[in-house]
Amino acid sequence: MLKKIINTDLSKTTILIRFIVGFVFLSEGIQKFLFPALRGSGRFEKIGLPDPEFLGSFVGFFEIFCGILVLIGFMTRIASLPLIIIMLVAIVTTKSEVFLEKGFWELLHGSRTDWSMLLGSIFLVIKGSGYWSVDAKIMKKWKIKQP
Repeated sequence: MLKKIINTDLSKTTILIRFIVGFVFLSEGIQKFLFPALRGSGRFEKIGLPDPEFLGSFVGFFEIFCGILVLIGFMTRIASLPLIIIMLVAIVTTKSEVFLEKGFWELLHGSRTDWSMLLGSIFLVIKGSGYWSVDAKIMKKWKIKQP
């Protein structure tokens, strides 16, 4: 099972997607702890999510942990799954009000980073972590064939 999880194509350009997705999530997770009233529990309370104190820390932890895994390219497929969930929840909870109040085009404008992070994370689930990654090094060591 582990072999299937770490299996990756050996594309050298996947690192670009990994770096942007990993860095943005790592940065956002850290900010949830540095600025909780603005980015963490305060924001979650403002949009009406239950138990915002817990959720702010919970989401922040996953953004940091999974962001680091994506950055180094270790278990990238698994690490990207919580990030996809985080982005889907973010889009539904924060952008539905924008759509209802300001319309479709304002929704698209305000959610461009959300969509980029969502699609980048989906890309990483599909393709894996690429050539320059811990997963690729493990594949080589275990002589796992590329998909």
